[in-house]
Amino acid sequence: MTDVEWERVRPLLPPQRPPTGRPRHDHRTILSGILWVLRTRSSWRDMPLALGKWETAYKRYRLWNDTGLWPRLLALLGDASIAASAEVTL
Repeated sequence: MTDVEWERVRPLLPPQRPPTGRPRHDHRTILSGILWVLRTRSSWRDMPLALGKWETAYKRYRLWNDTGLWPRLLALLGDASIAASAEVTL
């Protein structure tokens, strides 16, 4: 994920540190993993570990999709190839 992409989507993401509980895994790393899976059309399990755990990325993707955040992130990123992949992945 480029710095420009990150600066576009960062304001939409929930706080990195919730009011209670453990801090979330780094949003930028996890989002980069989600984008890698969708852009490459690879399996979640094939996601490089440098982009976080695939389980975390998958759960975060599902959460953001279920809450309506994912379509808003895609709109800001403006990448039609990701949008097409996201529909197939669900």
